[in-house]
Amino acid sequence: MFGQTAVGSSANTPSGSRMFRYEVVGLRQNNQTDRNNYSIRRSGSVFITVPYNRMNEEMQRILRMGGKIVNIEPLGNEVSNGAGKSAE
Repeated sequence: MFGQTAVGSSANTPSGSRMFRYEVVGLRQNNQTDRNNYSIRRSGSVFITVPYNRMNEEMQRILRMGGKIVNIEPLGNEVSNGAGKSAE
């Protein structure tokens, strides 16, 4: 039909519903605050959650802002080794 698109259909795929968390250090606020002699954030790390289909765009944005990705971890339905098993 006219006007219908496939936007949002990626959530129906196994990879489309996966979420990831980036741990980023060295992220600048903007050009003005980057000139300050003091840091804006107390913590060194910022956590950014993104869907699988936006990972590449978010990586590029983080790098353009001067950040460094130090960790990427999947969120959601991870299978944990032995967690939740009761001893018999």
